[in-house]
Amino acid sequence: MTRESSIIELAQWLKSPPGRYLLSWEQAQFDRDVADLFGFHALQLGVSELDGLRANRMPHRWLASDSLFLPDPLDLPPVDESISTLAPHGGLALHCEFDALPFPSTSLDLVVLPHALELARDAHDTLREVERVLVPEGRIVITGFNPTSLWGLRQGATRMRQRMGLGGGPYLPQAGEFIGYWRVRDWLRLLGFEVELGRFGCWRPPFRTQRWLERGPWIEAAGERWWPVLGAVYCLVAVKRVRGMRLVGLTRRQTSNNKASAPAVVANMDMDARGQE
Repeated sequence: MTRESSIIELAQWLKSPPGRYLLSWEQAQFDRDVADLFGFHALQLGVSELDGLRANRMPHRWLASDSLFLPDPLDLPPVDESISTLAPHGGLALHCEFDALPFPSTSLDLVVLPHALELARDAHDTLREVERVLVPEGRIVITGFNPTSLWGLRQGATRMRQRMGLGGGPYLPQAGEFIGYWRVRDWLRLLGFEVELGRFGCWRPPFRTQRWLERGPWIEAAGERWWPVLGAVYCLVAVKRVRGMRLVGLTRRQTSNNKASAPAVVANMDMDARGQE
């Protein structure tokens, strides 16, 4: 399956009841995580059905896609009244490869990646490119499917049945690689990021119909408390750290300049005293 067809498959899956359920949870996480991040330039990579920057107040925001396929817009859940928002990003702004972004190094303050790593040509190269364009102390927000969840187990069981010739359609989009939560954390640390927070969500069983999904709201509270790492999706927020930075260099130069000028002042005073004698 090509990357183009993978993106189309994900867009179609997001219209299903479990897809809408997951999209609602992810939208709430992005609204919460980007609301208090400040800067000038922010970028969202992929999944135009989700507006990951609507709660952020940076003046320059872009939505980038590596596909020419434009999915139909979906009705997003309302924003929390306590969070102020700007106007929506207004649709696709950039068409580019995620491992070759058209931005200078250290030029972006925030990059959000809703399922971008799973559908990327090379997840490592995509993360390296994001690290390149982020400024020091810039933030990255990532969401992805959790392969060790009930949803992931059902997906694995379906693939096994298909290999055995027993048939059965996949529950989740079958294209792309589902990258585990701890694996993404390790990649981020190798690139110099510091993970600020991580959380899981969507603990309801992998039902296909809205009727059955609505029967399990009590599982959300139980899952968050008793088996949090088994959520169907995860969200990670990390900050780019630059080791060895010297933020007080200007102060040191000013101090050295003051020390160098002091003997000159004393010498002038001595010369004036001799002239008076």
